[in-house]
Amino acid sequence: MMKWKKILALGMAAVMSAALVAGCGSSKQPAASSSSSGGGDKIIVGLDDNFPPMGFKDESGEITGFDVDLAKEASKRLGREVEFKAIDWSSKEAELKSGRVNVLWNGLDITDKRKENMLFSDPYMDNSQIIFVKKGTAGITDEKSLAGKMVGTQSASTAEEYIDGSDFFKKEVKGVKKYSDFVTAFMDLENGRIDAVIGDEIVGRYYMSKHPDTIEAIDVAVGPVSQFGIAFAKDNQKLRDEVQKVMDEMKADGTMAKISEKWFGKDITK
Repeated sequence: MMKWKKILALGMAAVMSAALVAGCGSSKQPAASSSSSGGGDKIIVGLDDNFPPMGFKDESGEITGFDVDLAKEASKRLGREVEFKAIDWSSKEAELKSGRVNVLWNGLDITDKRKENMLFSDPYMDNSQIIFVKKGTAGITDEKSLAGKMVGTQSASTAEEYIDGSDFFKKEVKGVKKYSDFVTAFMDLENGRIDAVIGDEIVGRYYMSKHPDTIEAIDVAVGPVSQFGIAFAKDNQKLRDEVQKVMDEMKADGTMAKISEKWFGKDITK
């Protein structure tokens, strides 16, 4: 009896070994097939999904926006799938460096500091930082008039970078409150928790267009005028050049202008 049990056990072990080998073989097959296909790898775009109109979730929960439309069109021309991944914007450089995302494409200003850690496309849009206040606010007309006021901005934004480097904001304003996104900052402004928001003109004006009775803009730039660009990992020159090529094509054939007109009512791209 023991002998038959032993034979049976050996037979089962042999069957399991054969199945395991077959399983390993089948798991390798698709990978080889995928790498030889002409479509290339998926492009994973990292973005702040609460940054209208550049990238945000619509009423149905779908990610949409101006930069999202640009990325979809560019990926289509490259013959590659695209995935949009919401990330903590304050950790964007780490997300890119680790490879969890391939691209940062979400109203990202090109700065010298960011150039140290990322590759950028050519700029495709100008962007100013301006002041937004609750409608009917008196006495705030420019940067210096923010003395003694509570100011809000988004963490890891160009506005934050400017504010953190300014002696005026360190010494003269009442305080600077930093938010995970500009939408939350604007909500606090509407509710009177802060006196002003400093942020991207394009994003702020879009929010203002949806809340015309509560928010207004002070048409004075705070800090230097910047430019939006697409960011890539430092060692990913190949993808940077591929995306730049199709962006140039989209500019030349009018596609970029059409996408801009859809979101802004006119072509405001460079």
